[in-house]
Amino acid sequence: MSFTPPSRSPSGPRRRSLLASAAGAGAALLTGCSASDSSSETTKEAASAADRARARAARDSEGLAARYAVVLAAHPALASRLTPLRAEVVRHAEAFGGGKRASATPAPSASPSASSSPAASASAPAASVPAREEDAVAELASAERALADRRTKALEEVPGELARLLASVAAAGAVHVYLLTEGAK
Repeated sequence: MSFTPPSRSPSGPRRRSLLASAAGAGAALLTGCSASDSSSETTKEAASAADRARARAARDSEGLAARYAVVLAAHPALASRLTPLRAEVVRHAEAFGGGKRASATPAPSASPSASSSPAASASAPAASVPAREEDAVAELASAERALADRRTKALEEVPGELARLLASVAAAGAVHVYLLTEGAK
């Protein structure tokens, strides 16, 4: 009986397959580097957009707090009803990183007037306040509603944590609208 050695089949990878996989890994590393550069640029752009959205939300809340202050100065009898709502709006501005202007109450130089634009922006206080308390409260409710709607629409454009904060503040704004309109009934 003669002994024939078994045919040798390689137990591990062959040289060609090692070289091919090394070349593929090198290409993947190069691709990974360029992809991380572009993803870091995208991350920076997203952070910048989030910072702009946060700053705008803070300015909007500060402007709304200023509107409340102007109405309170013109109609002191509304203080028990409006002061807690204004305090919440100031806290919203602080949550967005603002609040310096919102916490300062403007001088009570605003005088009631019979005419005022109901379409005034929520971020800028009206130059004049309606003479009737009900009209002044209705304008505040309109400003709250417009701001809550704008924040709800902005949810799709901001990242997670800021979106949650915007949603929460928009919901609080909707509650303020209810309290300003239905709460008096």
